[in-house]
Amino acid sequence: MIDAQSVSKSYGSVQALNNLQFQIDAGSCFGLVGPNGAGKSTFIKILVGILQKFDGDIQVFNKSVKQRRLAVKNFIGYVPQDICLEEFLTAKGNLIYFGKLYGLSGEHLRKRIHTVLDQIGLTDKANQKVTEFSGGMKRSLNIGCAILHQPSLVVLDEPTVGIDPQSRHAIFNLIQQLKEKGSTVIYSSHYMEEVEQICNSVGFIDKGKLVEHGSMQHVLNKHRNASIFISADGISKEELSVYGETIEQKNGFTVNCDDPLLTMGKMVEQFWQNGINPERLELSHTRLEDIFFYLTGTQLRDNG
Repeated sequence: MIDAQSVSKSYGSVQALNNLQFQIDAGSCFGLVGPNGAGKSTFIKILVGILQKFDGDIQVFNKSVKQRRLAVKNFIGYVPQDICLEEFLTAKGNLIYFGKLYGLSGEHLRKRIHTVLDQIGLTDKANQKVTEFSGGMKRSLNIGCAILHQPSLVVLDEPTVGIDPQSRHAIFNLIQQLKEKGSTVIYSSHYMEEVEQICNSVGFIDKGKLVEHGSMQHVLNKHRNASIFISADGISKEELSVYGETIEQKNGFTVNCDDPLLTMGKMVEQFWQNGINPERLELSHTRLEDIFFYLTGTQLRDNG
């Protein structure tokens, strides 16, 4: 459905995207992951037609984003990272406004608004002004406005930033509904656990480059490695390195080794002899965040 062909974009001397090439299958949920500033939003803005000057091309339903930009837009529902709503309109008023921008009108628009309000869980808030909404309610309405015209491709750029767990769960349920109805979803985030939970394929971007991509299962299997996670006062990376490759995390260390169970036993004996009481000592399996760390050598960055 989507074919990125050598996509590059520069802002002066800054290379935001560097020769991105990958494909996304129709009906899939594709996770576009990486730290802020990696190039995710730049790629999305090219895909949805906001940025028009770039090298390479993207084919959407065999239509060129460069040559058929307006035609491609008709297929897409775009949810930007920054909430884009008319604050002093009601939820229903916003849906009417955006529905008319999509060319919907009359009975069809009325039915779509009714359906979307139910999908995003805001039926009882239809006549309430957006200024009175919580952050999670605004995020949900933002998505609702983007799916009014029943797009084949829904693009969500960091849709769960700054919201509560209940609203995040509601958004996940909505994405699952979209997948079940056959929509293709691009889910951009630096929250790896979310991507691992809801996506069936993934692409890693760092510093404008695609460093890994493929089906979720393929990527996890390719980099799968049982390891030990240890959090303890009085232990250093150098001391743990004798057991295997040791990676420092935010709240402890991950040790990759050939026989984690045997290695854990040796660690326990060392800790006992040295009077160390670990806060956490556990076997762990490879997660997307571990893979990203391995590929880039850097921790995920929330800023910059």
